[in-house]
Amino acid sequence: MSAHHDEQQDIENAKYFWRNGGKWLFAALVAGALGYLGHVMYQNHQQNRNEEASLMALKAQQSGDAAQLATLQQQFDGSAAAAQATLNAAQQAFDKGNYEEAAKAYRWVLEHQKNDVFQAVAAQNLANVLVQQKQYEQALSVLATPVAPAFAPLADEGRGDVYAAQGKLSEAKTAYQAALDKLPQDAPNREAVQLKLAQF
Repeated sequence: MSAHHDEQQDIENAKYFWRNGGKWLFAALVAGALGYLGHVMYQNHQQNRNEEASLMALKAQQSGDAAQLATLQQQFDGSAAAAQATLNAAQQAFDKGNYEEAAKAYRWVLEHQKNDVFQAVAAQNLANVLVQQKQYEQALSVLATPVAPAFAPLADEGRGDVYAAQGKLSEAKTAYQAALDKLPQDAPNREAVQLKLAQF
């Protein structure tokens, strides 16, 4: 009889708990579990996509196939793999003297990849392409692209290169000095900027 009474008491306690907020606690626990499960599934999905993008980027770089690169850019727009493969293709085009193709690739990176490193590299390299095409004002405009403070010296050095190509020696010297002032003492490109500045 006592066991039956205890069982009835437990049932009544459970009903009381359920009526007085227990169902909301249960719902919160279920929601939390579903949220965690969703997060894990999303992370796995992202990892799989990153691996797929990296594999496709490697194939595109090895083959040099423009169609493969275009597919990569379309399917994995904004991914680091697509940006890296596009930068690689742009450099190859630049080395061959195909400045239009190089400029197009660098512009794609600027438009589709928001990572600070990719933005800074694409802006400086696009400016170099435009200098080769003697489009100096466009080069300076590209170098005005906002970049993280750590990459500001690259933009200043790029401006110095543009001014030097134009024969504007005073402006070039000022830009190189600005780059040097912002570069850390142990920066690997500090010596190169010092050599450029020493020419004036």
